[in-house]
Amino acid sequence: MGILSAIKKQLPKVIEWSDDSSDTIVYRYPVTDRKEIMTGSQLTVRESQVAIFVAQGKIADVFLPGRHKLATENLPILTTIFSWKYAFESPYTGEIYFVNTKQFINQKWGTSNPIMIRDNDFGMARIRAFGIFAFKIKDAATLMRELSGTGASYKTEDIVEQLKKIILNNLVDSIAESNIAVLDLAANYREFGAIAKEHALTDFDAYGIELTSIYIENISLPEEVAKALDTRTSVGMFGNEMGKYIQYQTAQAIPEAAKNTGGGIAAIGVGMGAGLSMMKSVTGAINEANGSYQPQAQPQAAQATEKCYKCGAAVPVGSKFCSVCGSTVNVKVKCQSCGFDNNPSAKFCGECGKKLTESAPVCKKCGSALQAKQRFCPECGTEN
Repeated sequence: MGILSAIKKQLPKVIEWSDDSSDTIVYRYPVTDRKEIMTGSQLTVRESQVAIFVAQGKIADVFLPGRHKLATENLPILTTIFSWKYAFESPYTGEIYFVNTKQFINQKWGTSNPIMIRDNDFGMARIRAFGIFAFKIKDAATLMRELSGTGASYKTEDIVEQLKKIILNNLVDSIAESNIAVLDLAANYREFGAIAKEHALTDFDAYGIELTSIYIENISLPEEVAKALDTRTSVGMFGNEMGKYIQYQTAQAIPEAAKNTGGGIAAIGVGMGAGLSMMKSVTGAINEANGSYQPQAQPQAAQATEKCYKCGAAVPVGSKFCSVCGSTVNVKVKCQSCGFDNNPSAKFCGECGKKLTESAPVCKKCGSALQAKQRFCPECGTEN
């Protein structure tokens, strides 16, 4: 092989990587046309970088930040794999990887679905949470073995989803185990972040990654629960002056009602009617707040009645006792033969005519029907 041909196969005398991105974690130095790494070449590893030599598919030597001359004395592992010679001849055609060890900040995390937790105030509550975290590579060799492999590059987007799942699992556990009320979670964001970080360290270590920080920006309730809390807060601001709150709510509703009226004369009439009705409500609320509210008498609907089996007086349907004689009204004695419900005073069934002496027992005080072997009356509590 001629000298010129050998020179063409050599990598540049200075091997380095100038990172102009913000999301590249691993970068493979381009080796094309079977170019070879020559002994005596200079390797420049910048701050926040680590260089890894890979030979025959295995991780060989690792170089920390600084300027390194590639020679047998500082390539102990490669020396055992290859035989470094002299001049322009070299058998090493492996790969060089640069690993970025700076912090990758402002990585966003968040719940894709609401998290169900048990709360003392709301019972079961669904919450959402989101924030940011930061990480960096602390073991480049472990990262290559477990995640990045031998690809040309490995970026944050390739690993962030997995890291987010680890963070969320540990954060949810820390919130659930704390038993802190949902309304008090905002006062404990820093504590939850610290606990979640501590619990996630082992999982991150398995990938050669260090979790440097977790920040919780918000833990929120579902929209309907948040609206209910806002309404509750608004009511609380008025204290005992409920009349003022009613006035405020009614005044807010009038413009909305006016907007919802349709076109045409009929619609105008409807709108006017709605407006007059609301004005009456406003007037009533104002009078109530001033202590001069007098509710209008409303006609009462006729109430259904039934006759007392003992004295014949009319009593409202559903009453348990007659208001005249005090007898039980709706207690019936079931005929054991046909199942007809008879009055407690009846001796013979009004349906089949059979004697009711063998009918179900009744309470000696109120006449309520008793079940077999029932000691106390379910209506009046009398012992029988």
